Amino acid sequence: MPFQMRKQKPVKDSFVIMTELVLPNDTNTLNNLMGGRMMHLMDIAAAISAQKHSNRIVVTASVDNVSFRDSIALGSVVTLQAQVTRSFNSSMEVHIDVWAEDIPSGTKMKTNEAFFTFVAVDQTGRPIDVPEAVAETEEEIRLYDGALRRRQLRLVLGGRMKPHEATELKALFDLE
Repeated sequence: MPFQMRKQKPVKDSFVIMTELVLPNDTNTLNNLMGGRMMHLMDIAAAISAQKHSNRIVVTASVDNVSFRDSIALGSVVTLQAQVTRSFNSSMEVHIDVWAEDIPSGTKMKTNEAFFTFVAVDQTGRPIDVPEAVAETEEEIRLYDGALRRRQLRLVLGGRMKPHEATELKALFDLE
């Protein structure tokens, strides 16, 4: 069988914006959005982004560095922006930014950021190939270039790659 190139797809086609209002049922006893609820929203936005890129069912494989910078108060409008940064064989890394807006005061701040990894699967749950991600803008290229290092770090920490095999990480620290 002749070599077949993977289909290519611009990462911008996976861009998702999701907006939610923080209601009392979403908050803790301090009237701030619960962290678990935030992660739930991030997972949904990132999954939609991965589905848009792969045109497949996707499952969450890992979550990296969910940074909770500032609390999000009851009544705030939460905006999540998600986009695929890079794809591998069947997996895709998705970057998510979260913004909280207090509409009455006119303030908006970035509150959370994370990388999620998804695997595209067929109807039986087996991994299936996804299109190659094509980064075009300066920011897309920056995230694309860092994705292999982040992937290798996830694999090493998860025991699925030996540290000496992580060539991108070794290059980062200039280890021999």
